[in-house]
Amino acid sequence: MRPLLALPAVRRLAVPALLALAAIAAGCGSSGGSDTSGIPDGSDTGAAAAPTSTAAATGACKQVQAPAAKKNGGQTKPTTKLDPAKTYTVTVQTNCGTFAFTLNVKDSPNTTAAFAGLVQKGFYDNLIFHRIVPGFVIQGGDPTGTGEGGPGFSTVDKPPSDAKYTLGVVAMAKTQNEKPGTSGSQFFVVTADDSQLPPDYALLGKVTKGIGVVQAIGQLGDPADQQGTPSQTVVMQKVTLSQS
Repeated sequence: MRPLLALPAVRRLAVPALLALAAIAAGCGSSGGSDTSGIPDGSDTGAAAAPTSTAAATGACKQVQAPAAKKNGGQTKPTTKLDPAKTYTVTVQTNCGTFAFTLNVKDSPNTTAAFAGLVQKGFYDNLIFHRIVPGFVIQGGDPTGTGEGGPGFSTVDKPPSDAKYTLGVVAMAKTQNEKPGTSGSQFFVVTADDSQLPPDYALLGKVTKGIGVVQAIGQLGDPADQQGTPSQTVVMQKVTLSQS
């Protein structure tokens, strides 16, 4: 279990029953990304494993070299709020294809403002999805690529009590010791029909284009590996923001 750091990451879900019997504790999350898992591992959520994606099965992802790690922290918290009357779309180009999601400005004004500001600075360009748990989530946004990094600041938007983390929902990772809705730069996209996560993670948005790409990326891991080690490098080559 990695030590807790003061950067944003996600908590982990309950450990699989067999591991629990073996007296292996659930992984800790950390406020700065000490544990790339932030969200639970999904093993006891009852989430059905996603069907094997044709794209993943046929190797549709272009083989690429892992990018060099970026500096941990050092970012200034963006403070300019987004206009709730407008629609903001984040487009993520990866070596596995492109997907896009709209930002949930209504439920998460602070989170979306910070995320949009980082996107506009090019913060997410050439970062990897460092955690992939098939049938659960894909997670990225750590400048170091280890799951232990973040932007050097955090925001808080407590999610609605009825928040659901279902297929295509994008939310922010946090550690176990952080209050609900805390986030830095690490985010995850749900690949399960229903991850059954509690309403603890700030809602960032919902995938509106390329859910097949997300599901394909979501197959590039070992379901039995609670660390979520990817079986192939997946890079966010370019992340952009548009509004309408």
